[in-house]
Amino acid sequence: MSRPRSLLRLAEFSPRCTVLGPGVRAVVWVQGCPLRCAGCITPEYLPEAGGDEVLVGRLADRILGLDGLDGVTFSGGEPFSQAEALADLVDLLRARRDLSVMAYSGFRLEHLRQRGARERRLLAGLDLLVDGPYRQEHHAALRWRGSSNQRLHVLTARHRHLLAEPDVSAGLEIVVRQDGALDPIGVPPVPDFRDRFFDHLASAGIHFDDMEDR
Repeated sequence: MSRPRSLLRLAEFSPRCTVLGPGVRAVVWVQGCPLRCAGCITPEYLPEAGGDEVLVGRLADRILGLDGLDGVTFSGGEPFSQAEALADLVDLLRARRDLSVMAYSGFRLEHLRQRGARERRLLAGLDLLVDGPYRQEHHAALRWRGSSNQRLHVLTARHRHLLAEPDVSAGLEIVVRQDGALDPIGVPPVPDFRDRFFDHLASAGIHFDDMEDR
């Protein structure tokens, strides 16, 4: 297939994650979100300005060059604000490897289905969707979700077995990046985890460069 020249505004990328979807996954965090959920774990990803513009084709090559992947997860930010670029990415990935695709959205599935062709095209490429805004007052330790109002939609037969599994937190992964930044990845099982975690480290005399930046 032809390689689209679409651009994605990328906030962060992880080549390996086991807590944001089933199996081993690459994670793409997009930059920019129109929602302002209180207690958002990635507030630095909310402004549309920021991150880096990347060619979708190059990002696809980066993901496809990784060994042992079961799938890819889109988070943010709001993935459906960049639905066309992510749909292009899904097409490129699936043309070469049958990867599972999961996305988060602060919008409800019913709303996304009423949006334009770009949003519906991205939806059509997903196996899993976590929908709904994070509600701090409803925080819960659920599988891949932060609050009880959020729903996990199994959109294809690929992950139908998940419906019979316990709905419990997948936990977190803590990554120390090359620049010294400490990066918690995943959905915290307790509210305000990030601030509590870094405050606890600081009180113990443990400091990391830029540890509050993802």
